[in-house]
Amino acid sequence: MYEPVLIQGGMGVGVSNWCLAKAVSSQGHLGVVSGTLLENVFARRLQDGDKEGDLNRACLHFPDQELATRVWQTYFVDGGKKDCAPYKPVPMFSLTPPKELVELTVLANFVEVWLAKEGHSGLIGINYLEKIQLPTLPSLYGAMLADVDYVLMGAGIPKAIPGILDRLSKNLDVSLKIDVAGDTEKLKQPAISSFNPGDFLNQTDDLKRPKFIAVVSSHTLAANLAKKSSGRVDGFVVENHTAGGHNAPPRGALKLDEHNEPIYGPRDSADLEEMKKLNLPFWLAGKYGTKEALKEALDAGANGVQVGTPFAFCNESGIDSKYKEAVLRKILKGEAKILTDYRASTSGYPFKVVELEGTISQEDVFENRKRICDLGGLRQAYTKDDGTIGFRCPGEPEELFLKKGGNEEDIKGRKCLCNALLATVSLGQQRNCGSLPEPAIVTAGDHLVELTKFISPTKLGYSAKEVIQSITGD
Repeated sequence: MYEPVLIQGGMGVGVSNWCLAKAVSSQGHLGVVSGTLLENVFARRLQDGDKEGDLNRACLHFPDQELATRVWQTYFVDGGKKDCAPYKPVPMFSLTPPKELVELTVLANFVEVWLAKEGHSGLIGINYLEKIQLPTLPSLYGAMLADVDYVLMGAGIPKAIPGILDRLSKNLDVSLKIDVAGDTEKLKQPAISSFNPGDFLNQTDDLKRPKFIAVVSSHTLAANLAKKSSGRVDGFVVENHTAGGHNAPPRGALKLDEHNEPIYGPRDSADLEEMKKLNLPFWLAGKYGTKEALKEALDAGANGVQVGTPFAFCNESGIDSKYKEAVLRKILKGEAKILTDYRASTSGYPFKVVELEGTISQEDVFENRKRICDLGGLRQAYTKDDGTIGFRCPGEPEELFLKKGGNEEDIKGRKCLCNALLATVSLGQQRNCGSLPEPAIVTAGDHLVELTKFISPTKLGYSAKEVIQSITGD
């Protein structure tokens, strides 16, 4: 397996879809699909009718056709649901999720990877967030059933994942310790998520163990993962705070500038000389989407670069065309603005937001949205008074969050990224025919303003191939 020079960022939810990953991989680079909330993405695509037949084609290759049929019968709507009809909800994960949810998750991850790998011999990776722990085990297994080549994971410290990949490749049972807030000494049950492949599939052949790349912001974390992970770490993406989506918080006490954005300093940049001492491949991310930046990365000892923002707004990405067009027009007018919002994400990580009319980045849109947490991707486990484990999210109704022992300060400005990001990729919920659909949110890195080289007033669209050519010269 070759080491790629260019990694396409795994942008969730549904932005890095199989179409984008396939387009990148077909050009000889590492295409990456997003695994975030993929069970919801897949279920909603089924309810939209699978008009091109792609999902059906992939499902026909799943090793257990009875499982695939059960999921299909649960969510598929022939011809697609009515535009104003709500999507059928997917159950939220817990420590003991229902079997039908686990089956949906395995199949969803299989389908996304299978479609990305269809028809070419290039490499495909899948990206997960360590912060979203409960779906991780069945998600990984589904991707591995489709022969995924790389697993990338950030937004946390994923020490347990390499060993889990080792065991899943042998179809062995796995477990993952779940982070729990509060006094864990009071817990009456272990905070463990478990998955046994044999409970869902009669898979006897060993699976390929994908390479594991951790997404980090510091050389210290990279060294810790290289030495103390449960299995082999195959490399790192070193991502700085100019990248889109979630950013690592600044080290030390949080300080804000005049725009209410976190202030980053020299301590927040990885020491690349220390990275080289680990003798493992690494790629640089965060405004590395140019030919000059690639040369800079290679000269610094990196194997290449990871690029997100230029791919996010290309033709093949999953962002709804109306949001792509609106953002690209703002770029042409010199009006594109990005805010590193330290309060937006309920994960507690700073999150980059493109200021765009009609999206939840606007104060009035945010204030008019009724608080609801019905997807639960970023819920946090916490210790209840009776010693059992509960789940809460700063994006849920305020009184409910406070009743669960949450801090009032954590509520302010928190946005429901789960619902908003699904809306960004044309899969937003509309709860009934008389209500407004969920508002979207658009994220991008600081590289956004440099997309002018791909567009003009008469040509707003551009391809993933054009992005690759501009960076590599291929």
